Amino acid sequence: MAERKARADALRNRETVLAAADELFARSASPRGVSMDDIAVAAGVGKGTLFRRFGDRTGLIRAVFDARIEPLRQAVEEGPAPLGPSAAPRERVPALLDAVLRFKLDHRHLSLALEEAGSGSPYQGASYAWWHGVLRDTLEQLPGAAAGPAADSDFTAHVLLAATRADLVEHLADQEGMTPGRMRARLAAFVGRVLGDGPDGRGPDEPEA
Repeated sequence: MAERKARADALRNRETVLAAADELFARSASPRGVSMDDIAVAAGVGKGTLFRRFGDRTGLIRAVFDARIEPLRQAVEEGPAPLGPSAAPRERVPALLDAVLRFKLDHRHLSLALEEAGSGSPYQGASYAWWHGVLRDTLEQLPGAAAGPAADSDFTAHVLLAATRADLVEHLADQEGMTPGRMRARLAAFVGRVLGDGPDGRGPDEPEA
């Protein structure tokens, strides 16, 4: 019984840390301004506890990101159309990219912190590899020339995901003042052109302006 209580306490403490870190990134002027000291103070734990549980700042950022994006991952893996596996490929591709963009708009500094964290390539991270794999496999299901050979689908998936990079989202929102609705509309139009749907694609929920 004591062991079960300790496990439950550890889970609650972990969620407290993740929530504190998430809030700090949301309120920060820059993701670089959020330190392990800041997170420890906000969560009410010692900094040593953070290092023991998450390894380093990159590990903590990755844990926060993974926890926040998990509902979206479940929707992609098991949910209904347009995100889930039962959706028609031509419907699913733009829906997947729109979902990624919306997540990064809602978690701008957290997403940017993950892309900037550590010395490794962001393209080798588990989250990126998963999204790339889902998008590549969906592209390969497209009929006719839109899908192309497997190598083309692999490259196209990289190109489409590049349009949702957190540093680009941050630049468009912060430096160019682009609204979320316009950003989503422009992404939808770009995806439509890549898939051969013409130049007038629109975001699924938002107007262009």
